[in-house]
Amino acid sequence: MEEQAVQISVSPLVQQILAASLAFTMLSVAVGLRPADFVFIRKNPYSLIVGSVAQLIALPLLTILLVKVLNVSPALALGMIIVACCPGGSMSNLITKIAGGDAAYSVALTMISSMFSAAVLPLAILFWVGLHAPADALIDQINIDRSSFIIRTSLILLLPLGVGIYIAHTKPHLAEKLQRRFMPISVLLLTGIIISGLFTNWELLKDYSLSVMPLVILHNGVAFVVGALFGFFLLNDPAKGRALTIEVGIQNAGLGLIIIISELGGFGEAAVMVGAWGIWHLIGGFIVAGVFRYWLRREHIN
Repeated sequence: MEEQAVQISVSPLVQQILAASLAFTMLSVAVGLRPADFVFIRKNPYSLIVGSVAQLIALPLLTILLVKVLNVSPALALGMIIVACCPGGSMSNLITKIAGGDAAYSVALTMISSMFSAAVLPLAILFWVGLHAPADALIDQINIDRSSFIIRTSLILLLPLGVGIYIAHTKPHLAEKLQRRFMPISVLLLTGIIISGLFTNWELLKDYSLSVMPLVILHNGVAFVVGALFGFFLLNDPAKGRALTIEVGIQNAGLGLIIIISELGGFGEAAVMVGAWGIWHLIGGFIVAGVFRYWLRREHIN
């Protein structure tokens, strides 16, 4: 089945701006790393392995099954797979605190998924997309040089990560100041890209809203359920269970949107899917946090 997917065309200048935004996001994550984060990793290997498997393997795998069972269009499938491959979003740390989860565990998981993504995100995207033939064929339609995509995207992610880790290790006071300034800018930047992308392509959003939003809500719900199953059944710690539930459900959709538009042909349905995910997962995250807080209050009363 070959689909003539709607594509979003962007100028080379916009592509460069998006790439710079991506690099700035990774730099913001890296300067926020602290020695305590690495100590936490060393002292909690099992819980971090469980969390990483849930986020980096179980979510993409279930996403592949979901797109096959629902027989969604290739472009929508591409968007869902890319979201599932993205690292955790920094908002997960805040929502975890609101939910009464283990904030240190949430920060460590975000750090691990971000570092993993910096190293292998383009490979991971191509691997999981390769397991769904219609989405794989869609990428082939625009003749993407896969080797170039892997090298270019990895450099955009890895170089700022390396610079940020160097600053955090050698100049911790400077890193702390930069992190306080960079992280809010990074969050606003990615949020702005998502909102701008949705408004710029408002006609696409209207055309595909009926097919996209139910999929976004379902897919995000699956992500929260994956985190909850791994967290509450494999970790003997309710606070870590709450943190993992939220961590898997909050993905860095802004990063995924940048990759779709600047590196993978800008397929309209895929961009709308990821952009809508970026808005909805915050709504879903606060709903889940509210449920957890309600349960905690009930347990405290009883």
